[in-house]
Amino acid sequence: MPGYPDGNKPGGVRPVIAHSPGNKYRKLAPNLRAAAEQGHGTLLTFGGAYSNHLRATAAAGRLLGLATIGVVRGDELAARPLNPSLERCAADGMRLHFVSRADYRRRTEPAFHAELRAHFGDVYLVPEGGSNALAVEGCAALGRELRGRTDVAAVACGTGGTLAGLAAGLAPGQRALGIPVLKGGFLDGEVARLQRAAYGGRRGDWSLDDRFHCGGYARTTGELDAFAAAFSARHALPQLDRVYVAKLLYGLAALA
Repeated sequence: MPGYPDGNKPGGVRPVIAHSPGNKYRKLAPNLRAAAEQGHGTLLTFGGAYSNHLRATAAAGRLLGLATIGVVRGDELAARPLNPSLERCAADGMRLHFVSRADYRRRTEPAFHAELRAHFGDVYLVPEGGSNALAVEGCAALGRELRGRTDVAAVACGTGGTLAGLAAGLAPGQRALGIPVLKGGFLDGEVARLQRAAYGGRRGDWSLDDRFHCGGYARTTGELDAFAAAFSARHALPQLDRVYVAKLLYGLAALA
């Protein structure tokens, strides 16, 4: 039986925290608990070639004794050497299943999920980025921890689950700000959908500012690079992650 994501049980939550830090842990923990309680031995989830969510899921699966499958965007990657992110996933025991970009766009469709279950058997399916109603409830704890500590809580957003939960957990008078790292302007609807799934309707005071994605996911610009280098030098920090962290700080600096 796989270990439950509970600090009082063997193979539980404490070792998972170290390998699935921050919002990834908060999203995964309730899903891991549900998978174990339902008797699932395998997690299946989705991500791109540099997905932090895939890495966190692979690490959690290894620590809890759950098999993991990562459905990876881009079947052309199957013939190439693994990048460091996917190499880490494989080292943690994740089975990588590369699909075409057209098939990956079907990642939320029940028919595609049925095809995957027919191929891989009985799996517990976690959405891209870990964002579902359980993840929103997990991230609401972050908002509750920040009550009375800030006026505005800002997060970089990929799939919207962290913002949906964070906003729900904050106290009245506090607000949550999301900085999308993908272009497309779709996250307003997605955050609202996730809150409906978790709570039946909108919760908290939240908004998104879509001006700082710098061209899309994992894209950068000379201006962002210059900002990140200057910020790191000024505060004696390592190089900033360009996918999420640099864009969030760049957006906050511009807004301030």
